[in-house]
Amino acid sequence: MTEIPEDLVYSEEHEWIKVDEGKIRYGITDFAQEELGDIVYVELPEEGEKVGKGDMVGVIESVKAVSDLYVPVSGKIVEVNADLEAEPELLNEDPYGDGWIAVVEISDESEVESLLSPKEYEEVAK
Repeated sequence: MTEIPEDLVYSEEHEWIKVDEGKIRYGITDFAQEELGDIVYVELPEEGEKVGKGDMVGVIESVKAVSDLYVPVSGKIVEVNADLEAEPELLNEDPYGDGWIAVVEISDESEVESLLSPKEYEEVAK
């Protein structure tokens, strides 16, 4: 069964979001990594890049498919998980831990309110 931690919020694009004092850390959900299969390459967003909610900021490539990577809120990318460049399989092995993608400084806090609760995301991830 797909893991959906209760302490996170989610996007309809299958990203998890951890909100922390004006910033978010995000990655792809357990459901997303299961659907993709073995991930072999990740193109990360650029640190310092200003982004809008829903912007495409990178690519995830698996043995099955290539999937665009979106950002769940507007703001500025302040940190990326460079470990994913050498170890893209972290997205499969630990999507909610070592497999995080980026940290974004939020420019519009109200966008967080439009994200999905774990229960709402459960309906999307069926």
